[in-house]
Amino acid sequence: MSKNSANEIRVILLASGDLWAGAEVMVYQLVSSLKRLDHVKILVILLNNDRLANELKAIGVKVHIIDETQLSALGLARGIHKITKEFSPHIIHSHRYKENFLAWLVTKTMRNIQLVATQHGMPEVAKNKQKLPARLRTRIFFRLLSCCFDRTVLVSREMQQSLVDSYGFTEKNTTVIHNGIPLSPNVIQHTNDRIIIGSAGRLFPVKDFSLMVDIANVIVSQNDIVDFVLAGDGPERPMLEEKVRKYDLQGRFIFLGHQDDMDSFYRSLDVYISTSVHEGIPMSVLEAMSHGLPVVVPKVGGFPEIIEDGISGYLIDNRTPDMFADSIFKLLQPQHRRSMASAARSRIENSFSREAMAQQYYHLYRELMHD
Repeated sequence: MSKNSANEIRVILLASGDLWAGAEVMVYQLVSSLKRLDHVKILVILLNNDRLANELKAIGVKVHIIDETQLSALGLARGIHKITKEFSPHIIHSHRYKENFLAWLVTKTMRNIQLVATQHGMPEVAKNKQKLPARLRTRIFFRLLSCCFDRTVLVSREMQQSLVDSYGFTEKNTTVIHNGIPLSPNVIQHTNDRIIIGSAGRLFPVKDFSLMVDIANVIVSQNDIVDFVLAGDGPERPMLEEKVRKYDLQGRFIFLGHQDDMDSFYRSLDVYISTSVHEGIPMSVLEAMSHGLPVVVPKVGGFPEIIEDGISGYLIDNRTPDMFADSIFKLLQPQHRRSMASAARSRIENSFSREAMAQQYYHLYRELMHD
C-alpha cells in the first residue's frame, strides 16, 4: 500500500498492552483523540491481547495482536515487519523498552519511516542505587533512543532536563508533551460522614505506599473520621498489609485490589494523595483532579508542572509523614477542600485535556514528515 495522500499521516502505535496502567491509559486517550482528526490514519500493534486491545476495538480502532507470550523476539519482529510493510506508515510511535527496540529493528530495512518514542517515566530504581547491569541496560536503552529515533517525547520538562543532562540527549531530539485526559462529565462526591483519602497504583517500590501507611498512622491517631483506601495490586502488598496490622489500622486502611471502575473509585474519595519517589505526569493524579479532587503529592518529577501549590493541591518538599499529614489536615475543612477541588478540575480542563495532547502529537508527526 502506498503513502498516497500528501495530507494523510499514517501512524502505527506500538505498545505492549499487558497492563492497564499509566502508559496504556495514555495510549488509549491518545488514539481515541487522534482517530477523530482529519488526515490521520491509525493502526495499533499490541504485544498482548488484554484490556487495552478490548478498549481500542470498542471504539473502532484497527488493532493487530502480535502475541509476545507465543513468539520469540525474532517472531515478534517478523510479525511487526509484515504489518508495517502492508500499512506503509510515515510514523511508528512506540512505548516502553521492548517496543522501542522492536520499532528500531523492523525499520532497519525500510526507508522513510520516522521513529517516535514516548518515555513515560524514568527508571524505577534511583540511578545511584542501581546495580551495574541495570545501569548498563538503562544507558543502552537511552543510547538507542538518542541516536536512532527521530524524536523522544517526554511527558514532563523535568524528565527532558534529566535526559539532556545525564544521557546524551539534546533539546532538538526531545519534545515535551504533557499527558492529557478527558474531563470527567460528573463530579459526584460521596455523602458519607467520613473523610476518605485514597491513592491508586501498582504496589511497587517506586510508588512508596509504605509512606502512605505511615501518613495514615499519623492522621488516624489524631482524627476519628478519616479513612484510607488504596486501589491496585503488586508484589509489595503483603509487606504493606503487615505494616497496617503493625499500626493496628485494620478497618481504617483498606486494600481494594485492582479496580476496573476507576470512576467510581475517584467519586468515593475526598482527597487524593501520591507518595511516589518519582513520576512523569501520572495519569492517576490527572484523573483524580478531573474528578474534582484536591491532591497532596511530593515535590518530585512532573508534579510541579501539574499542581499549583496551595491552589489546586499541595506539593510536599519533605518526604515525612508529618509534612503530608499537615496538608491533609488543612483539607479536612469542607470549604477549603471544595475550593481546592474546583481549582484542580479547572487546571485539568485548561491545561491537560486529551484533545490538546493529541494536537501536539499530530503537529509533531507532521513536522517529522516534512523534515
